[in-house]
Amino acid sequence: MGYGRKGRGRGAASAGALALVLCVGGLLAAPSAQAATGGCAGDLVRTLPLPTGEVRVYKSRTQACAVTVAGDPGRRRPMAVSIQPRGGVPVGDSGQFTRYAGPVTVGAISRCVYVKGSIESGSVDSGWILC
Repeated sequence: MGYGRKGRGRGAASAGALALVLCVGGLLAAPSAQAATGGCAGDLVRTLPLPTGEVRVYKSRTQACAVTVAGDPGRRRPMAVSIQPRGGVPVGDSGQFTRYAGPVTVGAISRCVYVKGSIESGSVDSGWILC
């Protein structure tokens, strides 16, 4: 038996199920906490200043994460961030953004990481940190 226009169709049921899964998974439960960290999990362990913003580095038990954040959000500008675990491949995000580039995350259990970030012509790198 199919659902007509008056009944509840599969699209509505699927959307409801998705909302339930996201809520149970915690993605809808605390958007302000995730927004405050730029989407990174863990504790803020390093801030690298840029002329028009900063690169924030976070560390959890198993991962390291980085995000480049504009000091004056709103205007599109070239931004980039990358993080590389020692002995691994760098993971990055770059493009024209208004608020932030990233987050980018790598597995970093007992591993140093190298972080780079830029906003327009200003750039910064961390050297090997979190060793």
